[in-house]
Amino acid sequence: MDPISATIGFIVGLIGFIASTVQVLDYIDKRREKKLAVEQVDKTKPTPQLKPQTSYRVDWGEAVDVSVFYGRAEELAKLEKWVVQERCRVVAVLGMGGIGKTSLSIKLAQKIQGEFDYVIWRSLRNAPPIQDILADLIKFISHQQQIDLPPDVGERISLLIEYLRSSRCLLILDNAESIFQSGALAYREGYEAYGELLRRIGGTTHESCLILTSREKPQEVAALEGETLPVRVLQLAGLKAVDGEEIFHTQGLSGTKPEQVKLIEFYKGHPLALKIISTTIKELFDSSISAFLSQDTVVFGGIRQLLDQQFHRLSDLETEVMYWLAINREPIGIAELREDIVALPSQSNLMEALQSLVRRSLIEKSHALFTLQPVVMEYLSDRLIAELAENIIGGEIALFNRYALMKATAKDYIREAQIRLIIKPLAERLLNLLGSNKKIENKLTEILSTLQEKFTHQPGYIGGNILNLLCYLQTDLRNYDFSNLTLWQAYLKGENLQQLKLVNAALDRSVFTDILATIFSVAFSPNGKIIATGDANGEIRLWQIEDGQQILICKGHTGFVRSVAFSPDGQTLASGSVDQIVKLWSVNDGKCIQTLQGHSDRVESIAYSSDGQLLVSGSVDQSLRIWSVSDGNCLQVLQGHTREIWSVAFSPDSQTVASGSFDNTVRLWSVSAGQCLQVLQGHTDGLRSVAFSPDGKILASGSYDTTVRLWSVSNGQCLQVLHGHSDKVLCVSFSPDSQTVASGSYDKTIRLWSVSDAQCYQILQGHSDRVWSLVFSPDGKILASGGYDQTVRLWSVSDGQCLKVFQGYINGVESVAFSPDGKTLASGGFDQKVRLWTLGNNQCSNTLIGHTQQVRSVAFSPDGEILASCSNDRTVRLWSVKDGKYLNVLGEHTHKVRSLAFSPDSEILASGSHDSTVRLWSVSTGKCLQILQENPNQVWSLAFSPDGQMLASAGYNQTVRLWSLSDGKCLKVLQGHTGQVGPIAFSPDGQLLASGGNDQTVRLWSIKDGKCLKILQGHTNWIWSVAFSLDGKTLASGGDDQTLRLWSVNDGKCIHVLQAHINRVWSVAFHPDGQTLASGSGDGTIKLWNVNTGECFKTLQVERPYEGMNITGVTGLTEAQIAALKALGAVEN
Repeated sequence: MDPISATIGFIVGLIGFIASTVQVLDYIDKRREKKLAVEQVDKTKPTPQLKPQTSYRVDWGEAVDVSVFYGRAEELAKLEKWVVQERCRVVAVLGMGGIGKTSLSIKLAQKIQGEFDYVIWRSLRNAPPIQDILADLIKFISHQQQIDLPPDVGERISLLIEYLRSSRCLLILDNAESIFQSGALAYREGYEAYGELLRRIGGTTHESCLILTSREKPQEVAALEGETLPVRVLQLAGLKAVDGEEIFHTQGLSGTKPEQVKLIEFYKGHPLALKIISTTIKELFDSSISAFLSQDTVVFGGIRQLLDQQFHRLSDLETEVMYWLAINREPIGIAELREDIVALPSQSNLMEALQSLVRRSLIEKSHALFTLQPVVMEYLSDRLIAELAENIIGGEIALFNRYALMKATAKDYIREAQIRLIIKPLAERLLNLLGSNKKIENKLTEILSTLQEKFTHQPGYIGGNILNLLCYLQTDLRNYDFSNLTLWQAYLKGENLQQLKLVNAALDRSVFTDILATIFSVAFSPNGKIIATGDANGEIRLWQIEDGQQILICKGHTGFVRSVAFSPDGQTLASGSVDQIVKLWSVNDGKCIQTLQGHSDRVESIAYSSDGQLLVSGSVDQSLRIWSVSDGNCLQVLQGHTREIWSVAFSPDSQTVASGSFDNTVRLWSVSAGQCLQVLQGHTDGLRSVAFSPDGKILASGSYDTTVRLWSVSNGQCLQVLHGHSDKVLCVSFSPDSQTVASGSYDKTIRLWSVSDAQCYQILQGHSDRVWSLVFSPDGKILASGGYDQTVRLWSVSDGQCLKVFQGYINGVESVAFSPDGKTLASGGFDQKVRLWTLGNNQCSNTLIGHTQQVRSVAFSPDGEILASCSNDRTVRLWSVKDGKYLNVLGEHTHKVRSLAFSPDSEILASGSHDSTVRLWSVSTGKCLQILQENPNQVWSLAFSPDGQMLASAGYNQTVRLWSLSDGKCLKVLQGHTGQVGPIAFSPDGQLLASGGNDQTVRLWSIKDGKCLKILQGHTNWIWSVAFSLDGKTLASGGDDQTLRLWSVNDGKCIHVLQAHINRVWSVAFHPDGQTLASGSGDGTIKLWNVNTGECFKTLQVERPYEGMNITGVTGLTEAQIAALKALGAVEN
């Protein structure tokens, strides 16, 4: 050994010795401090606050059934001693695949669970990111109280350790080899933080234990382990002879004891190997161990060699079944498996293949579902990837066509696992073999050409596989030609496919980007197969739950669809809208059957009676109406509330209707008499949602006061108040068994509450904005949610996992502004980007990226040097107009920032937020100079007076406030609007203020005395923007009715109604020359209008994801899907 190597070896050894010594001293100190009182928790350390424990809590996750368990008495005893008596912090159970680590970990946890406050078992088989695992552990141990987790992994680990100190927890992470690189003592890329988790749990004092099962020993465990240290390793060997004999007995094999022992020794006591070979002996050697041993070919080279031998004995159908179970990665039923196989097998042949594989212990069956043991799944995945890589390089298509690399229609978390564990490794293998992504693309293009020449319209997965691989490689697919090909299971959501050719392509089971606006309402069909959504585009969409495909669009409303409900027979869908109308639609063809009119303001909620004969609607006009479904007549009008009614519900027996109102009350009404039976009081703010339990005994209500209340229907008493949400509760729903109530909130979360003890037992996170609507599936297994973030999410009620997300293309333009010189137009919107458009050529000249959520407002400084933008991400950003560079981030608001305004001298920037504050910032330094506090009121709009002495603000509380900038005091409050006030603008001479509201009016106010001078009426829905022309003679307004209106300021008359947008108009702005008006809309376009003629002369639009994609003659898509593709730019010849 050379001197340098010797020195390095000495240093490494010294570091290891010091680390071990520190661990020994730490352990001795801990024992001394406790004085053997091992149950006592170190109460001197800061710990999170937990609710009092009455018994231990267990979450078994995907733990398998271990009722059949062989031997391992000594190993169980040793592990129990380490974990329970000696208080080890980390225990690693190591051994080859199939040796029984998983079963042992579950059996141990079952045996010692009573020694812990919390037990949680999780599999790492699908290589979940550590952020997800940490969130899962922390939420469980914190009783779902800790939900706002830090994004930094290290901070999350610190938080977990605090909980491990405060309670005695047993954590089991199974299949840790999945997070390691194959054949290397290193983590997969992106999984290195698991090492930090092991190091810190093993090296930090706490009261808990992490059990890890793995085929490889993590380096962090190796550095900390020791016979007397709190980190231990159990190397799991094969079963003893007596335990192995039990397997033979169960399988019905015959043989002498020496023969059985010999066979067990040949297979080193490997449980899975013994199970597999027992079936071979039973089928081929008439159950005789002796006959098998007489072949003299028994050599056990490891489980993979045995699996190789077994694999070569499989029939073609059995091989396909095995590969498909590896691809699906979780237990699946026969119907799904049969549909996966290209050469559709008969039911009897498939059943026979499955039974054969179960008999040979190659697959596992539980509750009519089939899957693979982890070691078998990994073996098959590796084999499939190797064979596919070889086939792709060789230009062979058979195998590539037989199996899908990824299932586009799978649950989201399964599809993500397929990308991580199949597509990514395949791409890496091809990269190693070919040398560059470009060469991979060329090879795939060669195969594509072969398909075009010889195999058009051939059923299979090869076309979809090529598309998915090219998308993974981030290939520019512009002008690629996939015409006349079968493209099954192509996942194209979120991809840019401009000019892609798909003429006559078969697109069955493929997934594309959808059109979705803010989702206000979701409803399940009575059979649970369809979900309906009502959105901010005024549209109702129907989706199939099984594959997430959109099957129908109902169009007819002219405003937000706030509520949808299926009739009990599932044939009709009812909808209520802000256009004041209730409509009934045929579920079969999407046609409107009836229109129910009578409300004088927005319809916020509808509900069917249980027999389907009646429909109730609740409105902002403070009334409920009960309608006859058969003839559309209004049977009764129920009045009594003193504010808007936001929610209505029929009792299960249809005798009672409940209503929730912004007057803070719930009312119960007799359907037959039309009279109010009870008024339920207790909420301290407006109610957004009410729901009856299916057994009719309890009513739940959700309120802006952040609580959910449970009421006794019989006597009106409040039974429970559920606290937990940190912001307004917008929706509540009961599970079909009446045992759970779900609530959705402004705080972006969904909570599941146990009705019996009023405890929150699950928090579902994923929405990036408020949750508007919730509904349980009829079988109670799925919860659907719709949100402001333009998504519908399907959740597993049992484990809280998000199964599927329906997400729309986000491109709405919420704000437009002209530069002072009139050469540039700025826009901001839903895609989180700020864009600068050059008006000379009407092209986007710069895209400013930095915001992480929807951009709400953009504004140029009067000197034209700076552009400001604000966002739902709670920040204000300043950009250089000259080069688009970011200058500063102003980030002190605690809620979304909705509005901006520069002072006339460009020195001060005002920002208004949902946190009820207006902040005044120094533009040069970025410092906050002053805070103006609204009491409490979301600030939606701001405007500086032309002289810079005054600031106007408006928002949720229906008023406009005028502030003195010299002392920050409120000078006047302008009152008159009957709803929220959105936009405001000063006239150029500073004498007038214009305001628009959701009461559908524009008002002109005198600044001098605060009086309302004129009310401009004409809009039929919310008004979102107002702007004065530079000469002050014309006012422009735009709103939800998809129109812009130009008004004469002098007489208040409407000069022009500008129509061309197909979605709400969010923003209007006059060009400095006064001849052009710009409008930004939810339809994703910016339109430029001639002010004199009212004509639209130019439309600016970012290229849509499917711009020019040719879908002529495609099959496998519904009319609704084709309509969505066209709306995103696709064309048909």
